[in-house]
Amino acid sequence: MSTVLERPVVSETAARPFALVRHSLALARRSLIKTLRTPEQLLDVTLQPVIFLVVFVYLLGGAVAGSTQDYLQVLLPAIMVQTTMFGGMATGVNLNTDIRKGVFDRFRSLPIGRSAPLVGSVLGDLIRYVVAVVSLLVFGSIMGFEFGTGFVPTLLGCLLVVLFAFSVSWAFVLVGMLVREPGAVQGIAFVALFPLTFGTNMMAPTSTLPSWLRSWVEVNPVTHVMDAARGLMIGGPAAGAVAWTLAWSAVFVVVFAPLAVRAYRRRA
Repeated sequence: MSTVLERPVVSETAARPFALVRHSLALARRSLIKTLRTPEQLLDVTLQPVIFLVVFVYLLGGAVAGSTQDYLQVLLPAIMVQTTMFGGMATGVNLNTDIRKGVFDRFRSLPIGRSAPLVGSVLGDLIRYVVAVVSLLVFGSIMGFEFGTGFVPTLLGCLLVVLFAFSVSWAFVLVGMLVREPGAVQGIAFVALFPLTFGTNMMAPTSTLPSWLRSWVEVNPVTHVMDAARGLMIGGPAAGAVAWTLAWSAVFVVVFAPLAVRAYRRRA
């Protein structure tokens, strides 16, 4: 009597190198097409930051900086950081919605990496950050914003802002995996984003703030991103702020990406 040994099953994902990368890029394309087919989803990263910029510049510019032109110079890079961070909130909301609709159940039936839907969604939403940055730069130029450092440093400043938003978006992905309703994702995200974005030197210099608030502003990672963007786009010291921004970006990815993937595997 002979024993028939079953041949070990090797998944397609494991057999082909870089399979996760290819699958993630394919799903990122799906996310990008979905966004382009519903352009109204981009209003929060196009019209909203322009309204913030106009309101803050003309309401507070004279009182805080002495002139609207000077205030525009320091405010625009900060608004850019704020807008991209709020734009990342949509990633968690969309993922939570897809899970509720059963889209991820269909993904599970496909021979793709288990993490590919998450990675693809986060990569696909990069277009939202790019649209926000370009919209603000174009409208800011019309208002009179002056690029004081040249093309390359300005480009590096924009890329740094996008990188930080991409890193923070993994926290929203984790929230999207843990809560049951898309509205809850949005509510939790707002609670976290307001102290992070407004508890900075975005609207007023740190030296004018009360001591307890100044302590928070000085350790807030978003303050470092805003300082780095200002230094790269309008001039001034930037090396320290850039280093802090890169370090915080790495921390966000290392901490929240594995937690998000783990939560997704438990739920999907």
